Amino acid sequence: MNFPPILLASGSPRRRQLLTEAGFEVSFTSPDVDESVPSELPAEEIPVFLAYKKSLAVVSELLVVTADTIVSIEDEILNKPKSDKEAFEMLSKLSGKSHKVYTGVCIRKGNRTHGFVESSTVFFKTLSPEFIKTYIRKCSPFDKAGSYGIQDMMGYFGVRGIEGCYYNVMGFPMSRFYDELITFLNEED
Repeated sequence: MNFPPILLASGSPRRRQLLTEAGFEVSFTSPDVDESVPSELPAEEIPVFLAYKKSLAVVSELLVVTADTIVSIEDEILNKPKSDKEAFEMLSKLSGKSHKVYTGVCIRKGNRTHGFVESSTVFFKTLSPEFIKTYIRKCSPFDKAGSYGIQDMMGYFGVRGIEGCYYNVMGFPMSRFYDELITFLNEED
């Protein structure tokens, strides 16, 4: 199928990499959006809510794609850490437990929008304080929800399993996006 050019409205280098490597013609922008959400919103609805917000902040004739990823453990949302201390605390919470990764995606063309959320469960090994400190120092997890990237040292040594889409944990559920995009574009006809 020939896909139209995409404007990816995201600052995530991983989303850029995934869409480009998958063969999409992609240009990029990074909208500045207030990421506050209603306090009563369930964790699984937060990322698609934010993806819609980001989509509305972009004016383009192109097919606009936005996304947001969150990590949730025991009803607590773990966003991007602001310091080494905060990253250490987050990774210590994840150590030896499972958590959910939710990615919301919004596809928009003109006035038509479509959003969806993908969920994956990640199982962490028990992480020693030394491993966590080394990880923070070597991998700079400050642009990653939950303070880690599945595609780096944490995925190699700290994760014992995943239920669901690996690329969702990276921040963009490629297989589901492909299916949803085809449906969205076929509804245009």
